[in-house]
Amino acid sequence: MHKRQFLKNLMLTSIGAPLGIAGLAKSFEKKAHLSPLALASDDAFWDEIRKQYLLKPDYINLENGYYNFLPQPLLNKYIDHIKEVNYQGSYYMRTVQFENKKNITTKLAKVAGCSPDQIIITRNTTESLDMVIGGLDWKAGDEAIMALQDYGAMLEMFDQIKNRYGVVNVMLSVPNHPKNDQEIIDLYKNAITPKTKAILVSHMINITGQILPIKEICTMAHEKGVQVIVDGAHAFAHIKYSIQDLGCDYYAASLHKWLSVPLGAGLLYVQKDNIKKVWPLLADSEKDPNKINRLNHTGTHPVHTDLTISDSIDYYEIIGVERKEARLRYLQNYWTEKVRNLPRVVLNTPAAANRSCAIANIGIEGIEPGELAKRLLKEHNVFTVAIDYANVQGCRICPNVYTTTQELDSFVLAIKKLSNNA
Repeated sequence: MHKRQFLKNLMLTSIGAPLGIAGLAKSFEKKAHLSPLALASDDAFWDEIRKQYLLKPDYINLENGYYNFLPQPLLNKYIDHIKEVNYQGSYYMRTVQFENKKNITTKLAKVAGCSPDQIIITRNTTESLDMVIGGLDWKAGDEAIMALQDYGAMLEMFDQIKNRYGVVNVMLSVPNHPKNDQEIIDLYKNAITPKTKAILVSHMINITGQILPIKEICTMAHEKGVQVIVDGAHAFAHIKYSIQDLGCDYYAASLHKWLSVPLGAGLLYVQKDNIKKVWPLLADSEKDPNKINRLNHTGTHPVHTDLTISDSIDYYEIIGVERKEARLRYLQNYWTEKVRNLPRVVLNTPAAANRSCAIANIGIEGIEPGELAKRLLKEHNVFTVAIDYANVQGCRICPNVYTTTQELDSFVLAIKKLSNNA
């Protein structure tokens, strides 16, 4: 490494010196008198939270939806866990591995709003949902309902189920700007037939950030004897809810997204009466069909990631569910309100507060999404991701708690210039 680069890295590390988890807790204690909504706009306070992160200075990162990297206190915890597991080796794996995972699962269940015997730790949302989709007892002619806007890996799994078992996949398209919840509910309701076995639905559509009325969809589907599989990859630790209250049959999420767990951790919730309906992805020694751990055989895997889930939950709870949601929604509204009505600018995310949070999608007429993403990075140092399918043409914008309004001002200026509104 060149001396200049070494000094630059040293300086960045110094700038990003974190408070630590205890320091973070104290900083929130000082603001305890403020409501989540009032604290959401306190930029000076959130600038202190930003110091918890070591950020690459080459660009403004507005693509936190794929992977929300760890703040320094959590990264340090993760490294400590790696060192400890490596230090103990097989002794750790044979003595406390499974007890630790059980305790972490109990802690995770509390955050999720369900009982520990309904939830398992997996590697990600894809593994969780594909286990359910591939593990149900499908028969030729059974129908499954899903949307073009659902995540590609799930649609590909349903395509495999179609080819393997003769399942009929019924594809819908969720409008980017629904009139109300009932329009969404009726969209799924009208697709149900006597042959419908299950509905796949996104809690928060990953390409637009639109939040769907999951509880109401589940109630409607159950009245017709249809199970509901929910993709909650982007909702978990992003917005406040309880999985149990949603009334769904299956729910999955990726913990490396909004909970900021290291890569390689997800969750799967299965309503108790449905555990016996799912074939495990990998066979387990647990033979009781009603016990969820029969679905959780993983073989030898990076257990230090599991250990860091507990630390990430602590960090998340110090910030506070309502406070985090309020800040994320504030950041999204901050920039969308400045561009929503500009000529040539297209917002693919609803404006109503209850229909989105941090994530939004923006396009510019006359500029292909891929070209827009390239120009944002090359000309304005803004990193994001292009979306060009399922009635969504634009770039997905995902700020995180460390994002500043100054960064969003730079992004807004870039949009105005690219759309010729500057």
